[in-house]
Amino acid sequence: MKLKISASLNYRLPEPVDLMLQVEAANGHGQHVIDSSLDMGDPENLARVPASDGICEPIWLRTSGEFRAEYRALVEIDRPEENFRALSAVPLHRLPAEAVPYLNESRYCPSNKFHAFVERRFGDHEGGKKIGRMRDWIESRFTYVSGSSNSETGALDSFVERRGVCRDYAHVMIALARAAHIPARMASVYALGVDPQDFHAVAEVYLDGDWHMVDATGMTKPTETARICVGRDAADIAFLTAYSEIEFVSQKVKVKEVERVKGIEPSS
Repeated sequence: MKLKISASLNYRLPEPVDLMLQVEAANGHGQHVIDSSLDMGDPENLARVPASDGICEPIWLRTSGEFRAEYRALVEIDRPEENFRALSAVPLHRLPAEAVPYLNESRYCPSNKFHAFVERRFGDHEGGKKIGRMRDWIESRFTYVSGSSNSETGALDSFVERRGVCRDYAHVMIALARAAHIPARMASVYALGVDPQDFHAVAEVYLDGDWHMVDATGMTKPTETARICVGRDAADIAFLTAYSEIEFVSQKVKVKEVERVKGIEPSS
């Protein structure tokens, strides 16, 4: 499957500001960027810094006045369909170094506070089956409400309120998985099926020697999703981080399957 992706950001900057931008689809790990372009105007300074996970390449820049970013990409998804529910958990002593940090608590995912609940509610299951039960529980108990959370909302808040947006669903999923001693991280993505269309967030869990996407909102499929970057939680994967006050003007994201853009329905 090929996805045609576009994203535009527009912000006013009352003073020179340092920004970190993460909007480019990653190349590799089940996807291939066929073509892409990113127009950011003429910032004062710009540098790319490879992320430690090797998946994304954040862009650091400093600019003033008005910041506009226009991103376009054609991405081929070659991620196979998999049933993560049938996969086994990796014993803790056999986890690779890359997965170990994602066992621990993070800013928005205080997993240690969920141990008792996870044992009581999901203790009879193991591995992917346990992850599947957690995902289904979140989707059935939570209500997707735009604007119901903010940058301070964490997994515990969302768990209590039983509502949120994609990042909140992912935070709860990650916290529950880590409480069950299964490594879990957060991924920012472009995906078909997101309503309203925007940057999207999903959880990824480490099972049977690899990372697997889990979307508790039920909106997306891994085979229709392009990963941007990964991290411990929303603090690591924000599409734009400003290190001073900025003013939002507009933002727009579009994701379409190439065949449909051309007016050709994909074969079944």
